[in-house]
Amino acid sequence: MTVAAILVAAGRGVRMGACRPKAFLRLGGRTILERALGAFTSHPGIGRIVVAVADPTDASDLLGPGAARALLVRGGEERQDSVRLALEAIGPAEADVILVHDAARPLVSRALIDSVIAAAAEHGAAVPVVPAADTVKRLGTDGSIEATLPRETLRLAQTPQGFRSAVLREAHARAARDGFTGTDDAALVERSGGRVAVVPGSEGNIKITTPGDLVLAEALLSGRPGGEAHG
Repeated sequence: MTVAAILVAAGRGVRMGACRPKAFLRLGGRTILERALGAFTSHPGIGRIVVAVADPTDASDLLGPGAARALLVRGGEERQDSVRLALEAIGPAEADVILVHDAARPLVSRALIDSVIAAAAEHGAAVPVVPAADTVKRLGTDGSIEATLPRETLRLAQTPQGFRSAVLREAHARAARDGFTGTDDAALVERSGGRVAVVPGSEGNIKITTPGDLVLAEALLSGRPGGEAHG
């Protein structure tokens, strides 16, 4: 089985309030992008690796040791556009399974990657999830609470998300034809009628979105109380 990986790092990271894309911020002395990329370049089962960035010229010096294995492509306006453009750089014969990972999750573990690959190969599509710890409210059009959703049926999706190549390509092609934009790649597969399996995610696989997330990631990375770096 051949496996390829797409890393999405083209976002501007507005909520970080930084003067540069969040993927280029430092975490434990290395860029967030370099740390995320390293989890895939060091994986012996992953072949082609494509990284979607806003400007390939600016990013080429920020990939660290994994630069030689990664192909940089220019991303699009939306995350979905970036994934589609990265998909075009992976030949149909290059991968049976394709992983899509947000570079803003730099602490992803080898065990989680392996779990997603296996589930995607078996079921066609797989997503790591964690339970929703907080009570979730649905708002009405007037901004007031319309309903409280049953927490036991809710899960929070993470990346990497894995797909058989044909499943992911068809889902993106259909979304492009219909002008549909989803919040993640699994949503495109769901919309196409595909079944998406779930695997246990990791509380340590956090997504860095705000300055507070960066502080938490530093704590996880250093092994301080509150979590583990690669759980």
